[in-house]
Amino acid sequence: MDTILTQFRERIAEAAAGAGPLRLRGGGSKDWYGQAPRGAPLDTRAYAGITAYEPSELVITARCGTPLAELDAALAARGQMLACEPPHFGPAATVGGMLACGLSGPRRQAVGAVRDFVLGAVLMDGRGQTLRFGGQVMKNVAGYDVARLLAGSLGTLGLILEASLKVLPKPYREATVALDMEQAEALRRLNDWGGQPLPISASVWSGGRLHLRLSGARAAVQAARLALGGDAAAEADADALWLALREQRHAFFERDGGAALWRLGLPSAAPPLTLAGAQLIEWGGAQRWLKSAADAAAVRAAAAALGGHATLFRGGDKDVGVFQPLAPAVAAIHRNLKQAFDPAGIFNPGRMYTGL
Repeated sequence: MDTILTQFRERIAEAAAGAGPLRLRGGGSKDWYGQAPRGAPLDTRAYAGITAYEPSELVITARCGTPLAELDAALAARGQMLACEPPHFGPAATVGGMLACGLSGPRRQAVGAVRDFVLGAVLMDGRGQTLRFGGQVMKNVAGYDVARLLAGSLGTLGLILEASLKVLPKPYREATVALDMEQAEALRRLNDWGGQPLPISASVWSGGRLHLRLSGARAAVQAARLALGGDAAAEADADALWLALREQRHAFFERDGGAALWRLGLPSAAPPLTLAGAQLIEWGGAQRWLKSAADAAAVRAAAAALGGHATLFRGGDKDVGVFQPLAPAVAAIHRNLKQAFDPAGIFNPGRMYTGL
């Protein structure tokens, strides 16, 4: 592995000396996410392998090129999981790509996002230096915020070499129930239930039907099923539903002519969007998906009016900017971070914002 690190370092030195920017890339399963990739590819898949796993400590450490499927299999063998359910979007997904994109799945509403499970990380910066942040145990929080900062950075700060992640046991019992109701009623009930001791680990509303996943001890799940009512889903159907949502193979996500797919992050209690287009709601109301031909400015204005933000997730015209425009003060922080970690601006330039 030292030889691979040397090769990475040499490529970075060449790029910083004027050879041009680098496009950091693992399996390429999320190439479509963010602004269009630029630069000469630097393939990370050779730097792979699980380097440490302590089931009793609920921590696993893996190199950036490790297939995400390999990590999931190792955890499943011990009855554990990456609780934030990061999407793979294909069999080639890697640990480095998972962390760089920072995307979370249906269970995020109950357990937190990818960044909340990052205990430590190893990064190669734009000078070819190997930097270590955080650690491999939950009580070691030195540099913790820097390691978490890499989640969702899309490789713009450096080459993520390794990550230590907190894992959780799989629930003893899970069940899914479905209830028919309109969007406004679903949002109201989701927020009411959010203040009660109910083991809701995931939720989705689409097309007038609300599905809830219950996870936990057998008695708690059974009691919640009785309290919530609704139709119980067969186990196989329920598993297929939540996997389809995680991987965006649900019918809602099928491409729809010229409609763009927007991802809106809103306060969970925000009222229904009044924009034209199909909607799907996750995370207890906090994540709203919108398929619409509406103007980008109108979508972002609607999100801002409700106290949130909007990302052009897939399709549409990326010239409007994929991510919500930054306030001047926040943009200055991003520029300073980029300068500190990547002074020559060689890593994934423009993948998030122009000039970064």
